[in-house]
Amino acid sequence: MSLPIIFCIDDDAQVLRAITRDLKSRYRDRYRILSTTIVQEALKSLLELNNKGDSVALFLSDQRMPEMQGVDFLVNAMQYFPEAKRVLLTAYSDKDAAIKAINEAKLDYYLVKPWDPPEEKLFPVIDDLLHDWQCDYHPVFKGIKVAGYQYAQGSHEIKDFLAGNLVPYQWLDMESDTEVKKLLSNNSLSEAQLPIVFLEDGGYLSKPGLAELAGRIGINPRRQRQDVYDVVIIGAGPAGLAAGVYGASEGLKTLLIERRAPGGQAGTSSRIENYLGFPTGLSGAELTRRAMTQATRLGTEFLSPQAVRSIEEKDGYKRIILDNDEQIITRSVVITTGVDYRKLETAGIAEFTGAGIYYGAAMTEATACRDKEVYIVGGGNSAGQAAMYLSKFAKNVYMLIRKADLTATMSAYLIDQIASEPNIHVKPGTEIAAAHGSDKLQSLDIRTFDSQKISNCPADALYVFIGAKPFTDWIELSIIKDDKGFLETGRDLKSHTDFNKIWKQKRDPYLLETSCPGIFAAGDVRAGAMNRVASAVGEGSMAISFVHKYLAEVK
Repeated sequence: MSLPIIFCIDDDAQVLRAITRDLKSRYRDRYRILSTTIVQEALKSLLELNNKGDSVALFLSDQRMPEMQGVDFLVNAMQYFPEAKRVLLTAYSDKDAAIKAINEAKLDYYLVKPWDPPEEKLFPVIDDLLHDWQCDYHPVFKGIKVAGYQYAQGSHEIKDFLAGNLVPYQWLDMESDTEVKKLLSNNSLSEAQLPIVFLEDGGYLSKPGLAELAGRIGINPRRQRQDVYDVVIIGAGPAGLAAGVYGASEGLKTLLIERRAPGGQAGTSSRIENYLGFPTGLSGAELTRRAMTQATRLGTEFLSPQAVRSIEEKDGYKRIILDNDEQIITRSVVITTGVDYRKLETAGIAEFTGAGIYYGAAMTEATACRDKEVYIVGGGNSAGQAAMYLSKFAKNVYMLIRKADLTATMSAYLIDQIASEPNIHVKPGTEIAAAHGSDKLQSLDIRTFDSQKISNCPADALYVFIGAKPFTDWIELSIIKDDKGFLETGRDLKSHTDFNKIWKQKRDPYLLETSCPGIFAAGDVRAGAMNRVASAVGEGSMAISFVHKYLAEVK
């Protein structure tokens, strides 16, 4: 955490040097001493410091300055740091003006020049003021701030992106946080420009795109290497991260591309309790953080957020075309794009998506559910984990499932945990008929299968877990998919009628190889995958062993 600040201003450079020297001699280990001779430069600095979340403990300003009198400067400074102590530095002839300003500018003290010796005339005064300030001082969040409306889709996308990329931030709700209006006013911004991201360098972005935001916060959306890669991995879920770890550790020039945030669906899980080696479980975010650290330490280059538009083949190499038309050349590819949540095609759902209705866990919105009525659609493990997590905040969590109970779709340990939570209520044989609200979700029409009766129930949030579809629509090569769009690999390819027309190698496809030689698939995107984190990690690492075999034969 950075030190609080003592801010000094005096148009006389010699006087400023003297006061700064004395202050540093006594306080430099506990405070940062900032100084300037120019009023406009000082006001600009205060705006940046305020945006960054820095704290000013004390202002010390000269009274007679050509640009602005010291009292007026202190009045201006109050809008940025109203809790800071204010000291006026005056000549003897200005004593009356200083006394008058005690009420007008809420002046805490005035010092008459000269202040020698400082041990008698300066330090005792400053010590008392800083002691008083410290008693009421509460460190503010130092880092990225996101300001917006809680139930606005743009705000949700930014929060979800930052959380998915493990970037700490502070959420400022326009409707409940007084700091937001102050920040907007200080920066001459309007509500129409929300959501706004205030950055650590004191700047801000209004309604930023994810690529723009990534570039400003240090997530590199552009690759560093311009030569040919040995392997490019598309998708940074558990399978892709494992492939990145093994590829780089075994000496391959490895690039990992992710269209949004690392971790995939597993990364949003509040708790993974059946992953080998973690007897108390771990969150998807923690697993993602560990894997990303490991992959980058070993040399994997990470490109995000960046989407792949297509893959082409030319002269034995694979050409990857990104959405921004950039081209990447690689000798092999591992596709680990996983799956997307299936959309709930029900009246009102699309209208309130991001404004009370969320696909997947959306843990960034969990705290907004405190003491609220929350609904979950789905009966799989992801839905169960979300229910357990949300039950810590919500007044009630209702799980709507089509089947008679959870036993056919959920692990036994989760069923037992859900049964032990008094505020989780499983509603079998039900579905959503419609969603209602004004600017956000307010109620749901719930239909019971047996009676076809529809009940309207108050609802503050809805989380949807109704299965997934593979993210493979972008693939245009002659890569064989099953009837659901999952990528076929290995010996299963031979059962397809088009296989002999496409596959022209003398050997059979490797276990995780698609119908295009040198392009592999791992994890949930592959037909027949186990849909477990452990199996995805295993397939991702195993894919690299087949990459080595392929590269050896094409040298």
